[in-house]
Amino acid sequence: MADRFTIDVVSDVICPWCFLGKRRLDAALAALGMDVLIRWRPYMLDPGIPQGGVDRQEYMLNKFGAEKLKTIHDPLIEAGKELDIPYRFDLITRTPNTLDAHRLIRWAHTVDRQNDMVERLFMAYWSQGKDVGDRDVLAQCAGEAGINAQQIRELLDTAQDVEETKTEIQHATNIGVTGVPTFILAQSYALVGAQSPAVLVDAISRVAKEMDEG
Repeated sequence: MADRFTIDVVSDVICPWCFLGKRRLDAALAALGMDVLIRWRPYMLDPGIPQGGVDRQEYMLNKFGAEKLKTIHDPLIEAGKELDIPYRFDLITRTPNTLDAHRLIRWAHTVDRQNDMVERLFMAYWSQGKDVGDRDVLAQCAGEAGINAQQIRELLDTAQDVEETKTEIQHATNIGVTGVPTFILAQSYALVGAQSPAVLVDAISRVAKEMDEG
């Protein structure tokens, strides 16, 4: 029996294009009807953000400037409509450090809830304005994704998998990932950016065919 087709998605919770990329991947997989193993891999858009996060408005102003900030989200809001992504940029007050969120996503893999966990974190941050750097918020999100919230809350206060997660983040850089989302198909072919469902369907189909023929 052939190995399951794997898609590694390198992503950061505070990347709005990664949320769009996830929904587009979901749509592509629904169209394909394939048995696929999705593994979410950590990436930090800004590792310099402190543990407690920073003020969102100030951070965005410093990064993009007031003029560009007026329209910077328009393409995302428009693109999100096709897949019912309710972006609410107006509700977000903090830009968090996402190391703890990535630890939670890592743990979710062990109980086969990773995709649900990622979806919940994206919704919490981009649609509800929750601070996904806050450990109480992360534990609550874990519970909503079907994971033991109390156990997660206790684990977050330990150093469990901190270094392992940092190593994996560094690995993404080492293999040449410079932007997210990055979709790595069958550990051999990479697609960068929130590609359309049609592009993802085509790429996954071609790589799967190559694997079958190989």
